Amino acid sequence: MNDPQPGSIDADEITERLQLSPLHRFLGFRAVRIDAEVAILKMPIAPDAFGGTGNLHGGALATLIDVCSALAASRASPFDFETHSLVTADLHIRYLGRPSGGDSVRAEARVVRAGRMLVVVESRVLDEADKIIATGDFSSMLVPRRAPLLPDGASTDPRGPEV
Repeated sequence: MNDPQPGSIDADEITERLQLSPLHRFLGFRAVRIDAEVAILKMPIAPDAFGGTGNLHGGALATLIDVCSALAASRASPFDFETHSLVTADLHIRYLGRPSGGDSVRAEARVVRAGRMLVVVESRVLDEADKIIATGDFSSMLVPRRAPLLPDGASTDPRGPEV
């Protein structure tokens, strides 16, 4: 892994936390960099992320953008796992093409504006040749922590809510 940026969160720790979610684990999300400037996640180009046409599924790309944007938003707000939930308020994806090779794609998310409750993030998904294959506009709301839908003890992460 690259040397961490000042104020960054350990990417291996974030990857481990992401792997607690069955969907994130299924799609193979890996954190690359999470700091005050940018959040970067990788997703393998693999059959688990393909649609019926044999290409990356738009829902897999949307999930990658959503999770990466939420990680960026969590760094730009007073988010605390013990007392807050960070929920997606709006997500708009533009699909621009398909990867031109390589083994993975990466999402890069940057905060546009962080208010007390609403955080706006822009993101891009790039292939290994740095070709943009999708863009996203994301907003999230910081709300008091909510009880999980799963019964007590069945949550994927006993330390706190999902990002």
